[in-house]
Amino acid sequence: MKVLIISNYDVKGGAARATYRLHQGLQSIGVDSQILAGYKSIDDGSIRELPAAFGGKFKDLRAKLNRLPLKAYPQLGHVIFSPQWVPDSLAAEVAKIDPDVINLHWVCEGYMQIESLAKFNKPLVWTLHDMWAFTGGCHYSEDCDRYLNSCGACPQLHSTKDADISRWIWQRKAQAWQNLNLTLVTPSRWLAECAKSSSLLQDYPVQVIGNGLDAELYKPQNRSEVRGSLGLPDNKQLVLFGAMQGTGDRWKGFPLLVPALLRLSQSGWQDKIELLVFGCAKPESPIDVGFKTHYLGRLDDEILAKVYAAADVMVVPSRYEAFGQTASEALACGTPVVAFDVTGLKDIVDDKENGYLARPYDTEDLARGIAWVLEDRERHQNLCYSARLKVEQNFTLELQAREYSNLYEKVWQAAKLNLPKAK
Repeated sequence: MKVLIISNYDVKGGAARATYRLHQGLQSIGVDSQILAGYKSIDDGSIRELPAAFGGKFKDLRAKLNRLPLKAYPQLGHVIFSPQWVPDSLAAEVAKIDPDVINLHWVCEGYMQIESLAKFNKPLVWTLHDMWAFTGGCHYSEDCDRYLNSCGACPQLHSTKDADISRWIWQRKAQAWQNLNLTLVTPSRWLAECAKSSSLLQDYPVQVIGNGLDAELYKPQNRSEVRGSLGLPDNKQLVLFGAMQGTGDRWKGFPLLVPALLRLSQSGWQDKIELLVFGCAKPESPIDVGFKTHYLGRLDDEILAKVYAAADVMVVPSRYEAFGQTASEALACGTPVVAFDVTGLKDIVDDKENGYLARPYDTEDLARGIAWVLEDRERHQNLCYSARLKVEQNFTLELQAREYSNLYEKVWQAAKLNLPKAK
């Protein structure tokens, strides 16, 4: 069985990292897996880069063309919103490879036209990394539930017209995605429920498979030793926050962490805690969080695993997470996680077992959770043990790869026999 994974990026961004990890896991159990990427940035012969029509510069132009219709909505700002109207050559490249099963992942920023999905003529598994597949263009609907019907009057576009671009995108999907041989995979139960309730994808089967990671790389290490190797203090309790875009990602919740930390600094913790931030360099005008802050920049996996192991607690104050890889990575390193009781994080963090789930967006309860994790040494040790156990039992690469392999086999065999879609 030959599997083709389609993803705009090979390793750039959280969705791409999750995709490449799956690819590695599949290969490790003997599955013939390849990636067809819009942008290839690492030296891996099993990754093919989609040829760029009209020269290499056209790839970057595609992303700009993709956003061109959004100029009619200047209030959108820099929020990611994907019309996916630019034609592509994916179907021709897929035909050359001739896989048995196609596994779509993150295909936006102009990589795949909405209408291309019906051209592949292969069994499709689509791993959702956000909500885009069933909305009128947004990647997280936030407080809007118009994707349950037909979008239009999109709040992210600041539109009051039903016949806006979100309705146009929704209608294109509804027309192009009828009667596909499609099975959906989501990394969390929350995202699965969203897909099942959507007007666009409610008729397709959904399977929940959590994102896997290399549990031999992300593992507990001696805290004192890794702190020494990283130049971090050994006499402080270290609180960790991180995201691919650092403090600037609007969904990752750093503005919610700040008041929680300030509350802690004013309630007896001011000389006990220091903050670690990865994903961005120190800004010119750092925000005062009440504690000394170490900005670690962007890290490779090996150093990142050490940082997780060095921390006493990881805080993931995200508003939306399809899964929450920083949370699972921290748990794998034996570091408890404090998060809000929302979205995909509910599948990773077990309240008061391997971390703390605060009331949604309640910064006072977030502060309470951080203190609860840190204030009792014996409790902290138990949380650390349970953190690692959660990953070993649920989120290893092998577990993920075997679930995907079984699903691929099921949809492939069903397609050969022309059976109904896999449930």
